[in-house]
Amino acid sequence: MRSNQEKREFEAMIIKGCIECKPKFQKLLYSTYAPKLFGICIRYAKDHHQAEDILQEGFIKIYKNIAKFRGDGSFEGWIKRIVVNTAIEHYRKSVSMYPILEVENSFVPQVSEKVVESLAAEDLMKLVQQLAKGYRTIFNLYAIEGYSHREISQLLGISEGTSKSQLARARYILQKMIVELHKKENLGEAYGRI
Repeated sequence: MRSNQEKREFEAMIIKGCIECKPKFQKLLYSTYAPKLFGICIRYAKDHHQAEDILQEGFIKIYKNIAKFRGDGSFEGWIKRIVVNTAIEHYRKSVSMYPILEVENSFVPQVSEKVVESLAAEDLMKLVQQLAKGYRTIFNLYAIEGYSHREISQLLGISEGTSKSQLARARYILQKMIVELHKKENLGEAYGRI
């Protein structure tokens, strides 16, 4: 594990090498951060292939813009932001195919939050991937990336109310999926005891 100072020096070396377009450092940047960034991509993508496309586009943007990194904040945070924005661009391109309905005051039934507690993070992410693209995108931006509804509305060109209702609907659908998953598991256990 590197100390903060060693990490900054390592990042500075990679940044300098990438600015000079040295393949060795571009490869080092990719091998260092791709696994973590792929995790972000897969949350927004409909499948593994689309996640790889988002990751590749994100790295192209990182390489092209690396000289613009000012060092004000975390380098890792800066590259994550680029990848999230790339995923949002993918969303915008497909929004005509998967429109988000503008709904200000829709009723969304509530399911107990306790159903989520027993699910592993990896399993939850698999369920999130099954959500419709609009729900998945808003859920990721709000629940995982930490964007506010105001920021989401600006990023996606929707109202704050729509962001809120889409998030509520995504949570409801996820909870229903989890309940169904638990029912299947319990049924399987019951059959196993017979």
